[in-house]
Amino acid sequence: MAKKYSIKYIVNTFIFILFISASLIAQPLSTDQIDTLVERTLTTFDVPGIAVAVIKDGNIIISKGYGVRSLKSKEKVDARTLFGIASNTKAFTATALGILVDERKIKWDDKVRDFIPEFKLYNPYVTEEFTIRDLLTHRSGLGLGAGDLMIFPDSNNFTRKDIIHNLRYLKPVSGFRTKYDYDNLLYIVAGEVIAKVSGMSWEDFIETRIMQPLYMLESAASYSRLKDKSNVIDAHAPVNGKVQAIRRDFMETMGPAGGIYSNLTDMCQWVSVQLNRGSYGLNMDKMLFSQGIQDELWAPQTIIPFKSSSTYNTHFVSYGLGWVLNDVKGYKQVSHTGGLAGIVTQVTLIPEIRLGIIVLTNQQSGAAFTAITNTIKDAYLGIKGIDRVKEMRDRELQNQKEAKKITDEIWKEVDVQQKNVVKPDFSIYTGIYTDNWLGDITIAVKKEKLWFSSERSPRLIGEMLYYKGNTFIVKWNDRSMDADAFVQFTLDNKGKASAIKMNAISPLTDFSYDFQDLDFYRK
Repeated sequence: MAKKYSIKYIVNTFIFILFISASLIAQPLSTDQIDTLVERTLTTFDVPGIAVAVIKDGNIIISKGYGVRSLKSKEKVDARTLFGIASNTKAFTATALGILVDERKIKWDDKVRDFIPEFKLYNPYVTEEFTIRDLLTHRSGLGLGAGDLMIFPDSNNFTRKDIIHNLRYLKPVSGFRTKYDYDNLLYIVAGEVIAKVSGMSWEDFIETRIMQPLYMLESAASYSRLKDKSNVIDAHAPVNGKVQAIRRDFMETMGPAGGIYSNLTDMCQWVSVQLNRGSYGLNMDKMLFSQGIQDELWAPQTIIPFKSSSTYNTHFVSYGLGWVLNDVKGYKQVSHTGGLAGIVTQVTLIPEIRLGIIVLTNQQSGAAFTAITNTIKDAYLGIKGIDRVKEMRDRELQNQKEAKKITDEIWKEVDVQQKNVVKPDFSIYTGIYTDNWLGDITIAVKKEKLWFSSERSPRLIGEMLYYKGNTFIVKWNDRSMDADAFVQFTLDNKGKASAIKMNAISPLTDFSYDFQDLDFYRK
């Protein structure tokens, strides 16, 4: 016979279940817990300074700096310390185009050549069909980071006009609109579309049409445009095994792809307008962009291959317009990361629970911002028992171990060759070589050593060490770049070098060192 329960018992039981369910779903970290998390992250990943903000339900839960701006000055990071947000700039560029769509000055599927007639890609059909939407979605057919050596490392002399012209020389590696390969150069083209349509530079448009309305008054579209540089981080990276301050990377040409400098105070305004679907102001009575534009920005455009995630029960990852989109525990996540030399950042939104997380760092360990973001996110999603700092550190160490095994074998062979009595004949390799988009390089003998130097990108200079056959390793003078590369010569029928191909030697080399896209021939 079924047991009967009183109404009071049933109600109390129901309330208890709701209480337990709520406690499992959301137990956000306290300020003290976030403090502990970030301090541990600073130490674990050897990051000098980090800034973290959390926005929930329209309120700023925390906005705080940790560590130091620079190992040189030792000055503290605070909520107003400025960082380069790198590729988190791409969402600003996409939003700027969305504002112009709202104003009916352009449409997402307008052809790029209608605004920039000189725009030309390797394939004539792709050139004619390329749309504004295609500029933002990493599906051009170009390879990962194709042509980035025109913007990275900095201090080269390529202009935006040069970059747009040189796109025609970059050979595709996949079919048009068939495959995701992250790119930067086409966002630079997108910035030029904004300039052509609006009549003002990309920099002016970002600052006057986005930053000023949102009261992001300490931010700027580039480092050089900052009004006050008294509270800016230095970039840091491991150099010969020790983290130290390195030169600031602030190529003006790369602005629409990654040029913005901002801080937590201002970025909270940016994240808030995103979570409020384009509305801002004290009474949310002003509109930066329409909900229809946000729907477009946050709609999947390009599939990103990934391995399924059991932690977050993720089923898909895709790229929208300036944002990465995926599902976490049944919610849509909208996010992006950014990386410059010695600076990496992350912005993460879960709009359905009105959550935003911002992590800015002054060292190039992506594992650090991931550990912080995921730990904070886990608390709101009810995920317990996972040590994200340890998880990311273990993954980082494994990647470094695998890369070191590869590079150690290469340098071991180089050391053997250096001790050889018989040296290669350098004279067959010396000369001036040219690539259609990077321009001239010189291979020359200096003090009985072979040297590589680039005319247009002067930081690409280093000694060339013999490896095997007709292959050398170029060891860059600037050791912060961590991008040593194979230089493989092709000989003609007279035994003299006629062409060069290059590849990075380490799998951890940043993809923007796209040596593989170079095709040098003797000039």
